[in-house]
Amino acid sequence: MTTATDNDPPREPMAVHEPARRSGSIVLVLLVAVSLVAVAVALMTIGRAQAQPYILGILALLAMVGLFNLFAFAAGIVRFANRSADDPIMGHIADHAFDGLAVTDPRGHVVYSNAAYLALTGAAGAQDVRPIERVFIGNPDVSEAVFRLLKAGREGKRQQEEVRIAGTEGAHGRWLRMRVRPLGQGKHEAKYSVWSIADITRDRERQEDVFKELQHAIEYLDHAPCGFFSVNALGDLVYVNATLANWLDHDLAEIGSGGLKLSDIVSGDGASLLSSIVAAPGEVKTEVFDIDLRMRGGKTMPVRLYHKLAFGADGAPGLSRTLVISRARDERSDPQRAAEVRFMRFFDHTPMAIATVDRSGAVVRANARFAKLAQSLDLDGAAHKSIFRTVNSRDRGLLIAAINRAADGQGDIPPVEAMLEGAKERWGQFFVTSVEEDERETEAAIVYMLETTERRALENQINQSQKMDMVGQLAGGIAHDFNNVLSAIMMANDFLLNAHKPTDPSFQDIMQIKQNATRAATLVRQLLAFSRRQTLRPQVLDLGDALSDLTMLLRRLIGEKVKLDLVHGRDLWPVKVDVSQFEQVVVNLAVNARDAMPDGGKLTVRTANVGTEESGHLAHKGMPAADYVRIAISDTGTGIPADIVDKIFEPFFSTKEVGKGTGLGLSTVYGIVKQTGGFVYVNSEEGKGTTFDIFLPRHRPEHDAQHEVHAATGAGKEAGAGAKPRADLTGQGTILLVEDEEGLRSLNARGLRSRGYSVIEASNGVEAMEALEEKEGAVDLVVSDVVMPEMDGPTLLKAMRGRNPDLKIIFVSGYAEDAFEKSLPENQQFAFLPKPFTLSQLVAAVKETMTP
Repeated sequence: MTTATDNDPPREPMAVHEPARRSGSIVLVLLVAVSLVAVAVALMTIGRAQAQPYILGILALLAMVGLFNLFAFAAGIVRFANRSADDPIMGHIADHAFDGLAVTDPRGHVVYSNAAYLALTGAAGAQDVRPIERVFIGNPDVSEAVFRLLKAGREGKRQQEEVRIAGTEGAHGRWLRMRVRPLGQGKHEAKYSVWSIADITRDRERQEDVFKELQHAIEYLDHAPCGFFSVNALGDLVYVNATLANWLDHDLAEIGSGGLKLSDIVSGDGASLLSSIVAAPGEVKTEVFDIDLRMRGGKTMPVRLYHKLAFGADGAPGLSRTLVISRARDERSDPQRAAEVRFMRFFDHTPMAIATVDRSGAVVRANARFAKLAQSLDLDGAAHKSIFRTVNSRDRGLLIAAINRAADGQGDIPPVEAMLEGAKERWGQFFVTSVEEDERETEAAIVYMLETTERRALENQINQSQKMDMVGQLAGGIAHDFNNVLSAIMMANDFLLNAHKPTDPSFQDIMQIKQNATRAATLVRQLLAFSRRQTLRPQVLDLGDALSDLTMLLRRLIGEKVKLDLVHGRDLWPVKVDVSQFEQVVVNLAVNARDAMPDGGKLTVRTANVGTEESGHLAHKGMPAADYVRIAISDTGTGIPADIVDKIFEPFFSTKEVGKGTGLGLSTVYGIVKQTGGFVYVNSEEGKGTTFDIFLPRHRPEHDAQHEVHAATGAGKEAGAGAKPRADLTGQGTILLVEDEEGLRSLNARGLRSRGYSVIEASNGVEAMEALEEKEGAVDLVVSDVVMPEMDGPTLLKAMRGRNPDLKIIFVSGYAEDAFEKSLPENQQFAFLPKPFTLSQLVAAVKETMTP
């Protein structure tokens, strides 16, 4: 294929099948008009009658001419002239364009081509002009591109291709850019295609030269004896040279594709140093850092970084240019530099944030941990400039005073415990030391800081837990003693009720005593619930059903001004709880929510499953990751002030008016949930409302296997306080009654004797064993207290079962059964009756236990 050169004779543009141009004349138009006017005047002069034939003849002639023109226009013989086509400027632009231009009709024939097109396609004249596809027919390097261009042309689309034409007979090849587009937007014009062809060989050669130079530069940079990397503002590595990748044992293919971040190759908190640079908008800063880089296998290597960073007009950092010099050889060959490397490692990897400051608090130098602390405080770079900005304004004066003392050369400065600045509550302990006198012009003090947020939170949690445990122990002890007193009061009250008729004047007073004793017993049960020493009767429960059963009761409790909304989670896991105690938890929280919304509001109860992974991500301290069912009880009330939210679970703590609350509602909730094995947390915002989140452990049936065996042996057998009395509570048999409280023991013995039983009394376990030996085989049942001097209940049980394995025993106690059950041997049978109890409850428990 030939190529046109500057020495070739110029080719004239050819228009194939172009119609001849038509020209018009205004003189001819005027002559025709004058002739018609002259004929009309002449006809007017000869008279109407004589002129009529001539007029008809002229009209016929004109009609024939008009009809002939219409047929000629329809056949295309006559056309209206397009003056724009005769524009010489437009014609010269297309004819003498540098790019070859050609127009093809719907059949693919060339109807126009300029001189450049003839030259680029090697056509000698109009008779040799060919369309693109025929020019490059048989050329496999171009055929696919030409096919795509032809397809786009037929579909009326635009398309561009760049192809390389191989040279012939040793000539150099050339690059051509070929384009196709429709001639116009009209329906007729869209069928024509405009082709352009341009020689871009020189452009491609220049691009290849630039690419080769760039490739050489990258090759030089990649194999330089030092490392180089670039990182963007997000911490992504956008470039790493081959030398650095080889040092760190990383694959270059991972770089720049989102595979590596700066934190992946920088050891410790070193990445914070590189992102701690603060500069003015438009400024370019270069900092030197001695840090450790981390290899793929986890090993580290000491390096020195020359970190150059340019900031935009808006102050945003751009891409870095960072030179990396390995100091591993220095560590081996030069003792002095090795010592410097070791010091820098110690300085940057210490868990303390360290900074040298001047008297005004400006940071002169800082380690990586301090840079990370400053970033975490999110103070727009202020913490990098002044150490005082890291401290809350409330405690800032303490740090200023300590630094001033160090600037004056004083020693033994006490550490400063201060709250850190920032959105979240964080704490730090600052240790300030002075520097040498000759260095105080630039550096006044060295400040070491340890963040103590987690330590303080843990201390507060431990203190709160210890306080709650101590209060719980105290409450449990008080409840136990009260139960003994209440048992005696309720037993004596039953004797009085049996001795008086409802018509007696004193009967109402006796009933008043009974009611107040029952109320006192309820308070004691709440204290035991808080101390987690009450007796629970857990059963497998579906919380959705349990809450639905409570709906009517809750609506009555909260009243009409408060809207109740229950949102049940799907497929809730079963839990194992005491139904009555769980209902008490929900009722107590609902009542508190109602009281917090005196003007009305909304009470929402939500249930949901919380998996192990989700619970592990929750910010609730003390709760291990496991499967739970969450009950969230939320209100839109007044909220709880932040200064008392840590006290709400303490017994007898109440914000209500005197006489409107016992202060045991939330402490009961806390105790019941804890004894069930769950957790309760409060989240409140004053003025917006409160949410109590209760997490109950998921019940798994396989865990009950051991408990079912235990129940089958009778260990779980209870004569509960709520056992319904039988119609006939009398009986026969010998009962050994063991109770260290003399008054209560005599009342219990008197009640049992009144029902027909023989009673042997003992004040402790030693006396009970002696009585059992004296009455060998005569004792049918032992009713014993649990907490006694000399020998307690579990020890007594072991001793008695050693003599008589089939001896029946009922334990009575103000504590829960679980409190002493762990002290018993496995598979022991006993019944349990919690204090306080009435005479009818005691007699019913005795008869039920003695019945075969």
